Amino acid sequence: MTPSPRSRFPLYLDLIRWNRPAGWLVLIWPTLSALWVAAGGFPGWHLLAVFVLGTILMRSAGCCINDVADRDFDRHVKRTAQRPITSGQVSVKEALALGAVLALVSLGLVLTTNWAAVAWSVPALLVTILYPFTKRFFAMPQAVLGIAFNFGIVIAFAAVRGEVPAMAWLLWLGNLFWVLAYDTEYAMVDRDDDLKIGMKTSAITLGRFDVAAIVVFYLLFLGFWVLALIPLALGAIFYIAIALALAQVGWHWWLIRTRTREGCFRAFRMNHWVGFTLFAGIAGSSLVG
Repeated sequence: MTPSPRSRFPLYLDLIRWNRPAGWLVLIWPTLSALWVAAGGFPGWHLLAVFVLGTILMRSAGCCINDVADRDFDRHVKRTAQRPITSGQVSVKEALALGAVLALVSLGLVLTTNWAAVAWSVPALLVTILYPFTKRFFAMPQAVLGIAFNFGIVIAFAAVRGEVPAMAWLLWLGNLFWVLAYDTEYAMVDRDDDLKIGMKTSAITLGRFDVAAIVVFYLLFLGFWVLALIPLALGAIFYIAIALALAQVGWHWWLIRTRTREGCFRAFRMNHWVGFTLFAGIAGSSLVG
């Protein structure tokens, strides 16, 4: 007997990590920050809706692609062995079809903006598809993930201004270091399993320098964002946000310093608060500016 679509729905929600919002929250905050910077304040309800919904949809599509690519590896990793595709509850064809639908809906949202944003969405999709496969041969696949995640910044500027200025690329570079920081924390959780199956991750590549490197990545992230936004003279609220973000970096160091699975996973899950803090500083500064 063929299962009804209703009975499949919880499996699809599990596939796209609906109950684990940390993955799309770390995407949404830098994207919204870029949107606010590009627009000089509130960008309007249309663009806000496009980028919030588009970010969630593309992250969900990325989960489908990632789990299809990693299905033979995931069964050997304690944390991922029960994912819907790996456990056989969802077929590869179902996952790819769901990912394609989500990506197409996201593209439809971008089509309501301008052609510059649409043009940048094409390489964004290609890098999203490429990323899972880089874990087989590239020593720092987290850098490729960062490139994929950072397209939200580029597309936001393109949608508002029709171009991507130097400021956007500085934000892009800074955000790349943030992705390296939090995804290395994530990779530290699975390091023992990844070593057994031959998966490449930044946690393995960095070895005993992993904790120090993560702190440096955080500092580079915040440093590049300050450098990019200095010309805007955002004022005290923004710099208070930077100070609060630095305090969170210290907390993350405390959580990961002993490299326990629990501490590293908690640090990863709490990263969205760093992004929210910066967004709050930018949005708050635009209100009083």
